[in-house]
Amino acid sequence: MVAFLSLRDAVAECVRDGDTVAMEGFTHLIPFAAGHEVIRQGRRDLTLVRMTPDLIYDQMIGMGCARKLIFSWGGNPGVGSLHRLRDAVERGWPAPLELEEHSHAAMANAYAAGAAGMPCAIFRGYLGTDLPEYNPNIRFIECPFTGERLAAIPSIRPDVAIIHAQRADRQGNVLIEGIVGVQKEAVLAAKRALVTVEEIVDDLKAPSPNSVILPHWTITAIAEVPGGARPSYAHGYYKRDNAFYTAWDSISRDRDTFLAWMREHVLEAEPGSPLGWRV
Repeated sequence: MVAFLSLRDAVAECVRDGDTVAMEGFTHLIPFAAGHEVIRQGRRDLTLVRMTPDLIYDQMIGMGCARKLIFSWGGNPGVGSLHRLRDAVERGWPAPLELEEHSHAAMANAYAAGAAGMPCAIFRGYLGTDLPEYNPNIRFIECPFTGERLAAIPSIRPDVAIIHAQRADRQGNVLIEGIVGVQKEAVLAAKRALVTVEEIVDDLKAPSPNSVILPHWTITAIAEVPGGARPSYAHGYYKRDNAFYTAWDSISRDRDTFLAWMREHVLEAEPGSPLGWRV
């Protein structure tokens, strides 16, 4: 049965050292508050999985949470490099970081395969690219029916999936509206699922056509965290803070500046506090 917990207790319940952790949300509904609580609780040796690492994984990598990153496209959207990711790869600070890079299509297929309980994903992809030369987990097979050459990669089956959503009802059913990304597949593929929500309501009501409802039996824990996706956005609640994404470039370039910002706005902040996003 789904548990309604504080953010602190939900992370303590769901995330353990050494876990493979998927924190999904494609531009929209990125679970920043949950990621910050993982940092505050000092989790280590995590394998972080995400289609676009975004600022939240830059912060988690810079604070020493990560051992490995499985991803597609690593950058600060519209700005440039993720400097903490780059520092970890190039200089091993604060710890060396192993990389496994894929395409967006491959990641989406790998989540879907994991949700279906399959050991691998098979799809058309990687034609004309050099990624297979650098990633031994990209392989090719021949279709036994047509002879077509197809790509195959391991399915993604995380220990824990963490997502942010707009609403949950009191039975633990969760509603995601807007850009739904691969949140559904990540939750269904994972052993445990933690969902932060803008609000808990009596009735989810009729969802919009572009929405997903996750039933309560797919979820381990729910935490009510208003503003839990900032500086990402939550459709129907608040806009994306583009100014902060731009500001992060200068905040994260220097190690000392980064650590000072994280100390003030994350380590010493209350769990789920949106005030940390004031630049």
